[in-house]
Amino acid sequence: MMTGPSTANGMITTEGDQMELIRLADDENSVVVRVGGPTTQGLPWDGCLDVDIVVTSEFANGHLKEVCLLPEDLEDWTEALDLLAEGRPVEWMDDGRNPEVRITPTGPYHSQDRILNAVEVTVRDPVVSLTSVRVLVRLPDDWVDAQRVRLAQVREAWPTVRPSGLRVPRGDHHRL
Repeated sequence: MMTGPSTANGMITTEGDQMELIRLADDENSVVVRVGGPTTQGLPWDGCLDVDIVVTSEFANGHLKEVCLLPEDLEDWTEALDLLAEGRPVEWMDDGRNPEVRITPTGPYHSQDRILNAVEVTVRDPVVSLTSVRVLVRLPDDWVDAQRVRLAQVREAWPTVRPSGLRVPRGDHHRL
């Protein structure tokens, strides 16, 4: 078993050969969404991928297992990345079926004579644990592009997972 992120066959993998769809991390805080592959559970949705969401900080840690990522969620993540590239906040997977992820750009963050982008990430689980965790993550300028690469790798690994419909964003926080 691997101990940290590595590249195998040019793809970003983590423990247990899961692929990272999302990695928002600095030296103190991180939010990682890991895709394990098609679900083996009998669920009412077609094309579901098993996902783990892991939040770590010096103060709190959280790990949500067996989250069902649908093809529509991958398409919504594409749209979310476009909005984040414009500096706009988003809510992802906020349909009541899964934990929701809210990402709010908070502007430049000064750290050790460097200016970094910062985002506030909230993961809220209204379905099972009824808890939420919010962390501030300082990121380099190319963080959105790095997430797009991860998304493309997940789609390449599971090409049969395709969107069947889109939802329209609502409100100030763009809900996807």
